[in-house]
Amino acid sequence: MTEGKRFHYPLLCAVLICGLVPNPALADTPDSASWAATLARNCRVTPGITYLTANNWEAKLDVYQPTGTNTPVPTLIYIHGGGWVGGDRQGAFLNAVPYLEMGWAVVNVSYRLARISLAPAAVEDCRCVLRWVISKAKDYNFDVNRLVVTGHSAGGHLSLTTGMLPASAGLERQCPGNEDLNVAAIINWYGITDVGDLLDGPNMKTYAVTWLSSLTNRYAVAKRVSPLEYVRPGLPPILTIHGDADPTVPYTHATRLHEALSKAGVPNQLHTVPGGKHGGFTDEETLKIFATIRQFLQKHHLVK
Repeated sequence: MTEGKRFHYPLLCAVLICGLVPNPALADTPDSASWAATLARNCRVTPGITYLTANNWEAKLDVYQPTGTNTPVPTLIYIHGGGWVGGDRQGAFLNAVPYLEMGWAVVNVSYRLARISLAPAAVEDCRCVLRWVISKAKDYNFDVNRLVVTGHSAGGHLSLTTGMLPASAGLERQCPGNEDLNVAAIINWYGITDVGDLLDGPNMKTYAVTWLSSLTNRYAVAKRVSPLEYVRPGLPPILTIHGDADPTVPYTHATRLHEALSKAGVPNQLHTVPGGKHGGFTDEETLKIFATIRQFLQKHHLVK
């Protein structure tokens, strides 16, 4: 695995933060430009690290680190959405910026989309990201006891599988190692929890059909990559955020996961956005969501 060049990148951070991130989602500050400049001075980026090569395609990630500390820091693994068929890590990165503001490290991930490899490739890649993060913890000051994985939509699904899969599922065999692939928490933004539900019937979605395509065993693969199949006692705490009017990922995917986790005794929480669609929440709704996230992280001793 090759690694990208590590360097200070304050201009990039400033452009990202000042120009594109809505202030209410980030911090209570009267001067967002001053705040962004302060954060930019404390941002170090290592872009374009190849963590895996599969199907002659290099899977890459970017590492964002707070400067001024040599001790391990809480670390967020961010996985972009796009229905497993689109999206990219650069376009979705702004969703992870609030964690930089908290002084966390962020690992921003690319994975194989359907045009490169069908299911379960994306799940395999994200499990390999987790192994990479744990194996590189000393190099980047990642705190392996405070790893949180999150993502939106398909990224929410991949966050769930990344944090929930047992080793017995065998979905990290392309990156073998001895590390225990554990996370401290999962924050699932309207992720798919039952892939087979989207292949036929009233909840059929084109993106899911494309991801499974014409695989002869597509229902077996769909089951293998569905978070609901892996609910069991001992999982990390899980927070799910979902609008109850989501036309893209049915809200029932959130409620079924919440019910199954609660029945299994897994610490979990469902934050429902009344009338919420597939993202695009208002500033007020976003503020409430991030307040819920912070309370969730505090409850599980991941922030003070």
